[in-house]
Amino acid sequence: MKGSDRLRRIASYALVAALAVAAVSCNEAHPNTTLVPHSDLGREIDFLWDRMLLLGTIVFILVEGVLVYVVFKYRRRENQPTPPQTHGSTSLEITWTLIPAVILVFIAVPTVRTIFITQAQAAPGSLNIDVTGHQWWWEFRYPEYGITTANEIYIPAGRTVNFRLRSADVIHSFWTPQLGGKRDVVTNRTNYLWYTPDSSTASNVWNGFCVEYCGASHANMRFRVFTVTPEQFASWVAGQKMPARFGAVGPVAPTGGPIPPPLEAPGVTVPGGPNAPTQAAQAAAQGIAQRSSGTGAAGGTQPAVPRAQNPAANPGAQTGVKGVAPAAASFASTPGGLPAGYIFPKEQIPDFAVPHAPIPPGLKFTAGLTGNAGRGKQIFSSSACIGCHSIAGNPAAMGVTAPNLTHVGSRSTIAAGRFPNAAAYLALWIKNARAMKPEVLMPTLGLNEYDPVLKAKVTTANGGLTDQQIADIVAYLSSLK
Repeated sequence: MKGSDRLRRIASYALVAALAVAAVSCNEAHPNTTLVPHSDLGREIDFLWDRMLLLGTIVFILVEGVLVYVVFKYRRRENQPTPPQTHGSTSLEITWTLIPAVILVFIAVPTVRTIFITQAQAAPGSLNIDVTGHQWWWEFRYPEYGITTANEIYIPAGRTVNFRLRSADVIHSFWTPQLGGKRDVVTNRTNYLWYTPDSSTASNVWNGFCVEYCGASHANMRFRVFTVTPEQFASWVAGQKMPARFGAVGPVAPTGGPIPPPLEAPGVTVPGGPNAPTQAAQAAAQGIAQRSSGTGAAGGTQPAVPRAQNPAANPGAQTGVKGVAPAAASFASTPGGLPAGYIFPKEQIPDFAVPHAPIPPGLKFTAGLTGNAGRGKQIFSSSACIGCHSIAGNPAAMGVTAPNLTHVGSRSTIAAGRFPNAAAYLALWIKNARAMKPEVLMPTLGLNEYDPVLKAKVTTANGGLTDQQIADIVAYLSSLK
């Protein structure tokens, strides 16, 4: 093959590759890209990346240019003598030593600068969030407000957030691509990560991931970050500080079917209605809006405090809210004018933040069952669930090894972001969690369901639940908002 033909073929391949890359890049938005940062930390990392890419590109072009020049200049030709050989040139050796040294200076200065910025302590007044990684879910505690939740974070746009990271078991890694760099989560020390989401990011949802392999369900260990306005954050905090509001929902839809709107089950009512204000909710809202806007008490970077395994881990279950029964803890106005208990509207959550995991084949649930929340509370409170889960307002639920369920009905997903938080999925999750998420610690509870870990079917003797009992529990959990 002639040289010109070879060059034309290589050029055609390169053109096709370039067009493919361009098509992929322009085809759709990339919600998990790190190249469009929305925080100060993200921009610092993006600046360093852009600088390194620029310098690396310049070096690559120069080196490859010299290489190509030498290849063509001194290629073998007929009747051409051997080119002069250069050996032991002090000038050349000094030159090719100094050039890399100068290049390293241009690389080291911005790198060290970025390290000092990203490793500095968070600014005073930051919102502290204690993050604990578990196999395979995330626990989030707001020590300033006494709130514990799981797999979803609400943060006010424009205020610095200081994450204090630690692991309860193996090494994990905490990462929200569009907001900040990833940071390892380990057992024997507390790591820190802080960033300030842009004020323009209010009313947005961001995907978060574990990016350190941590076992069979590593890919299923996700979370969501909701950036909201300071007023919405204050409202959310006020609602989360309340014990769970007790209500009821309608029928549990069959897998994949439509989920009906919340209805009152026979014999169960929500005292005062969903929007009845209470004095306790009003009191809980006071002072939150000011702190959420960054003007309250100073934050810090002291080590995260492990979650104590005692009644203090569930203060709502122990003491409740004075003067308010769990069923009546509803909405009141916050200083920002919003009712207490803001929840990011599910209809506004973009598709990229909605899970689309398939239901395992063979896992079914009886269609048309109506769950009763009151009956579900009794079943839940007398089952093995209370040994792992905590619910403020339910004195029986004092567990500390699984996600806090106080306001689980207000969350957008279940199973650490693997499935939508809808009745049909929740029923299947309770029935056979280990079929829906590999090697999850939650036991299989459905009667006659095969437990892939125990390699046996669940019986009544070991706590198996019928579909009707599961439907009742779903009604109860869905009412916890």
